[in-house]
Amino acid sequence: MNAFKGYVLVIIAAMLWATMGLFYKGLMATYALPALTIVFWRAAIAAIVLFVVLLPHHRSNLRLPKRDWLLFLGFGAIGVAAFYAIYIHAISLTGMGVAAVLMYTAPVWVTLFSTLFLGEKLTGRKAFALILALMGCALVGKLYDMTGTNLNLPGIVAGLGAGLTYGAYILFSKGTAQRGTSPWAALAYALALGALCLLPFQQPAEVLRPLNSPEMALWLLILGLIPTLGGGVAFNAGLHAVTASNASIVATLEPVIAAVLGWAVWHEQLAALQLLGAGLILIAVMILQRQSRTQK
Repeated sequence: MNAFKGYVLVIIAAMLWATMGLFYKGLMATYALPALTIVFWRAAIAAIVLFVVLLPHHRSNLRLPKRDWLLFLGFGAIGVAAFYAIYIHAISLTGMGVAAVLMYTAPVWVTLFSTLFLGEKLTGRKAFALILALMGCALVGKLYDMTGTNLNLPGIVAGLGAGLTYGAYILFSKGTAQRGTSPWAALAYALALGALCLLPFQQPAEVLRPLNSPEMALWLLILGLIPTLGGGVAFNAGLHAVTASNASIVATLEPVIAAVLGWAVWHEQLAALQLLGAGLILIAVMILQRQSRTQK
């Protein structure tokens, strides 16, 4: 595969991930399905399909050493269950564009925690990127509105929480890769454990309702297969021809596409200063990715 096809696949992945908010908002608005029920079925469907595909021919890859189970439990509980739940909450509070932009502060959180807790050096470039990201978050969250009429503090907190838990998803993914676990097996276990962590928070009547509605079940199935698995498959395939750092930069198209889809479908609007803030966050992410590539 050449680099051009690799970049096309990464762009396709970003486009598929960007549609997530459409499914979330549509299922909540059309069927009044609780947010936690939606993300439970998203994780459960994707996990079931992955295990069905992997078990016949890749059974050996699914064996996990006992020492890895605690890592995968954290992956499922924080990287999947908490991330999915907080992100859908952020979308319901702020809209697709703002939630996606704030979610993409994940590399900033990873850099910050790596500096504070893992002893990584805070370079001038990293510090500049962190300042840009903070300024961008302030603009996206409309912190400049001192009257408070447009200030959505719960939405901002949820969006940043999505970025934090997405950062945890990245770190857990790296941890499982370092243990030598197949990426598909790691994703299958993380999704399955994430669904199990979400199960106690379900209302029996609500979680069973899609089973009696073919139309609702179809939309949940598409959510689990297309944005969740389809995006992951396209991104992983693209990594065969594109470096991880370049792929991560290209994937920042996701919040841009999400904002456009939110405007086109749900008539969401972003003010000029919010767009400026989104740009600052994406620039900060690109700086951090280039820093990582330079170090490697």
